[in-house]
Amino acid sequence: MNPKSGIELQPGNKAQIPLTEIHQKIDAGVKAAIAKAIERHRRLGESISIWQEGQVVTLTADQIPPLDSTISHGE
Repeated sequence: MNPKSGIELQPGNKAQIPLTEIHQKIDAGVKAAIAKAIERHRRLGESISIWQEGQVVTLTADQIPPLDSTISHGE
């Protein structure tokens, strides 16, 4: 591991960057924004396309599960 880069090589030569607190907050924020956007599509009756089992699958608004009520909508 190169201590200056913060990147550690894992088996299979995949680089892994350790998550700092700010990275974790950014990751949580991105996930919340994605969930909010998906919920908006569901409420407006719009379909979404997702990657599922190696294929692109389009879900109708009725097939999109409602947003978990524990996530803040910020509306």
